[in-house]
Amino acid sequence: MVKFVIAKQLVGKKVISTSGYDLGKFVDAELNKVTGKITHIMVEASVDSAFASKMAENGYLRVPYNAVTSVADYIMIDTKNMST
Repeated sequence: MVKFVIAKQLVGKKVISTSGYDLGKFVDAELNKVTGKITHIMVEASVDSAFASKMAENGYLRVPYNAVTSVADYIMIDTKNMST
């Protein structure tokens, strides 16, 4: 059974890397206009994280959806998959 998550439930959720870095908070998702599938998530970079601020453009990280490994109390990102 597939569990659907309402986007409103994700906004503000903490985003961390599999290495334990605090990347910031989820703010939005980009969708493919044809398929409706998520292509990227937008993360407001944590100002306290040197790791996230190095990768951020205009204060936001654009993370490919294939880098998301889990969604629970927080969103877990595998940073090795962020280059695509």
